[in-house]
Amino acid sequence: MSKIVTVEQMHMLESEAFSCGVSYDHMMEMAGGAVFDYICAKMTDVSSKSFVVVAGPGNNGGDGFVVARLLAASGASVNVFTINTNDNNVDNRQKALLSGATVITPEEDPEMEIYIREISKADCFIDAIFGTGARVPLKGTAAKMLAIASVELDGREALRVAVDCPSGLDCDNGVIDENVVNADVSITFGAAKIGQFIFPGADAVGELVLADIGWPSDLSTFDSIQLNLASGADVGSMLPKRSRDSHKGTFGTALVVAGSINYSGAAYLAAAGAYRVGAGLVTVAVPGNIHGIVASQLPEATYILLPSDMGVISDSGTPIISQALEKSDSLLLGPGLGTERPTADFIRGIFSSVKDDVTGGIGFAVENKSKSNSKFDTVQLPPTVVDADGLRLLADLPEWHLHLPTRSILTPHPGEMAFLTGLSIDDIQSNRISIASRFAAKWGHIIVLKGAFTVVSTPEGAISVNPFATSALACAGTGDVLAGFIAGLLAQGMQPYQAAIVGTFLHGLAGKIALSEVGAAASVLASDVLDMTPKAISSVMSQVASQP
Repeated sequence: MSKIVTVEQMHMLESEAFSCGVSYDHMMEMAGGAVFDYICAKMTDVSSKSFVVVAGPGNNGGDGFVVARLLAASGASVNVFTINTNDNNVDNRQKALLSGATVITPEEDPEMEIYIREISKADCFIDAIFGTGARVPLKGTAAKMLAIASVELDGREALRVAVDCPSGLDCDNGVIDENVVNADVSITFGAAKIGQFIFPGADAVGELVLADIGWPSDLSTFDSIQLNLASGADVGSMLPKRSRDSHKGTFGTALVVAGSINYSGAAYLAAAGAYRVGAGLVTVAVPGNIHGIVASQLPEATYILLPSDMGVISDSGTPIISQALEKSDSLLLGPGLGTERPTADFIRGIFSSVKDDVTGGIGFAVENKSKSNSKFDTVQLPPTVVDADGLRLLADLPEWHLHLPTRSILTPHPGEMAFLTGLSIDDIQSNRISIASRFAAKWGHIIVLKGAFTVVSTPEGAISVNPFATSALACAGTGDVLAGFIAGLLAQGMQPYQAAIVGTFLHGLAGKIALSEVGAAASVLASDVLDMTPKAISSVMSQVASQP
């Protein structure tokens, strides 16, 4: 997987690449070429378009001059405005001039009249001032030029491109300058930057495109970076293979314990999610009084009818789960269960310790009398996902994290994470990566911290960030679909960390596709995400097939 880096780590990677024979000129050429290629793919008939490039004094400005040269050589009208008269880009500036670009310095346009005139009619604005080198707040000419651009571009359809990242974004913490120009696309180089995934900076980034700038793949600096960015090709390569002579048993059985009278849809969405990612069989354990509702929506599943108390699972349902657990390859516990006392007692029954007699044990935690590091040994429970109400109910148990099978997957949204940790939602949202990492290590399980740029963290410190952030997924039921995805992948034998990465990526991609199909983020339903899952899987598989 691609890496997500700090500014310091980025400098280390560039330095190591340089020591391996990759010159900074070559990196700039590759970077500028990547921006040019994106623009040509995005805009028709580039030769008839006008471009404004704002170039800084360093390497980011050098990238901008490369873009300007390539665009001008293609016949486009290109005006480059520099923030300094003299900078480090003499050679690239001269090449851009020879290709037909116009370069205007501050002395040649002291009142920025030319700048305002050109930007007001430009088809594309290219921000190549600072990249990762921005120090917030911005000052001087750079701040003034960006402020003008923000006003002149507001409400216009000009394409706004950030070279590496928008100038005025702190790439370590997501803080932005008030004058930053929100990009339609940021084409970042070599590795993504952590600040591009932290709000409010993430809003300024727009679409994020990761471009190759010629680094060797075996740079040693990569080995010390544990923060990863999932990609479609990565996810496609992780998906379980499906041979032509397979059968339903090949792809495992997912047991989904979910639903109540108020949340019957949660059981359907989770179970259907498990099927959509390829589970061979899904067994749904629901309160008996909602069986007809769920079964009518998902006839492909098998069902276990649990006793209910006022529409929720009662504690007398605990023994009934026994045989199903023995035949299951994964367990999803939680969607739509509710938090009423009968269901709390049901959960307590599943995870209560059995001190001496484990006859009839169904995967419950058993007190460990050996010298093991854990207080509890889990018996018979398959790989487990705990979601939604299951998290709140489980957290009522003392030392709840010790009752779960090793490397279980917990899928809290920020509110549930606040409940589990005692932290505020604001604290969690402002430190999503570090919070997920800290509590994955503390609890010994894999954390899937849901939300924009969902974070997946392991107890050992490996972290993956999902590249999707869309309000199309901000509706009831989408979390149930995600939990079902992960449980369905676990049933097929995927390792928990990989199942969580693949599940979250497919979920985000299906949401993005649903948005494009429906047309309005506010109108996307969880069932739309389910329906777009086949297209998401097809997309990631095609990315694998297209790799050299």
